[in-house]
Amino acid sequence: MTSLLRIPNTTLDVHPLYLGGNPFGWTADEAQSFAVLDAYVAAGGNFIDTADVYSEWAPGNQGGESERIIGNWMRARGNRDSLIIATKVAKLSTRRGLGRANVLAAVDDSLRRLQTDHIDLYYAHEDDQSVPLEEVLTTFAELIAAGKVRHIAASQYTAPRLAEAMRVARELGVPGYVGLQTEYNLMSRAYEQDLQQVCVDEGIACFPFYGLARGFLSGKYRAGVDVQSVRAGDVLSLYGNERGWTMVDVLGGIAARHGVSPSAVALEWLRRQPGVLAPLASARTPEQLTELMQPVDLTDEDVDLLRAI
Repeated sequence: MTSLLRIPNTTLDVHPLYLGGNPFGWTADEAQSFAVLDAYVAAGGNFIDTADVYSEWAPGNQGGESERIIGNWMRARGNRDSLIIATKVAKLSTRRGLGRANVLAAVDDSLRRLQTDHIDLYYAHEDDQSVPLEEVLTTFAELIAAGKVRHIAASQYTAPRLAEAMRVARELGVPGYVGLQTEYNLMSRAYEQDLQQVCVDEGIACFPFYGLARGFLSGKYRAGVDVQSVRAGDVLSLYGNERGWTMVDVLGGIAARHGVSPSAVALEWLRRQPGVLAPLASARTPEQLTELMQPVDLTDEDVDLLRAI
């Protein structure tokens, strides 16, 4: 069984594959979502991510669909106490921003949809600079004191703003962020420039999103091969270059040597980076999930080879 990992400065022990809930209610209906969630838990998973805005962008949706499906699934399975549930506030059009009144209303909306009395990890989904950090952090502290939230985290903060938030939390004597979501993968390495150091210095767990570079590192993209996907055009415009195809080839070779998927190798590479605890990845089917959760013991040479590209 895969060992759980402790998020620093918390009592939360989480699986090293952090399951993204953004497909639920979008590209996966409720039955398909239940199948993925069941498969994840059956494989030892316990760490599930969502947001109030998932998936407002889909035709006919209003936001909260993913939370609602996860809540229905937890009620049906009776397994809430064995899970670490994370959700986010700030991006839903009807609950926009990090102002105190909005956050207090948004958390109750999320709790109702999730059918639970507490959120284990509650994110500021973006850095709303129209609201002072003092207000943001004291509002989150209220939620923790009320028992509605156990810990707080940040998403898409710059390194200076993340460091500033931690300084403000210390000055106010309120809880600071214990986690950070940011884009990080073998093709997009900006995290290493300055956010990595803040996470290491502050003991903040990094949870990379787009860990597979929007699917580019999954193994389905090959030079000269057409991929039938609504995202293919955007993905290829970003990564379909000499460096990208070299990465795909080397990643595929390492995966073949270990007898696992390229996705498993790409996610394990992330886990080996300073500050990173558990990469985020999502699946629409149990079969996709199986590829993401394959254990792989990369050598130092494997890690260095990928880093050098």
